[in-house]
Amino acid sequence: MNENAASTEPVRDPAVRAAARKNVTLYGLARLSLFIVLTAVIHLIAVVINAPVPLLISATLALLVAMPLSMFVFKGLRLRATEAVALWDSQRKAHKEWVKRELASR
Repeated sequence: MNENAASTEPVRDPAVRAAARKNVTLYGLARLSLFIVLTAVIHLIAVVINAPVPLLISATLALLVAMPLSMFVFKGLRLRATEAVALWDSQRKAHKEWVKRELASR
């Protein structure tokens, strides 16, 4: 085995993976909640004004409104999720490259 090719294994913090999953889950739940609330509000407005609108149409309109709205309303959650996933991904890539170097040196 070549001593120069050997290197130390990069640190993989399991808390980073857990934080990434937590932040992505929170952001997803927040977006889902916004969609459900908007669907209920739109459908309630349709019922109040006595306009027979199917629930599927209310949900479709809520989806179209919730998608861009969630980008602004949940900006902090989105940024935390993105940063956590980027950190987890960088650790994963570093470990993958280390494994490749270790295998190549054998």
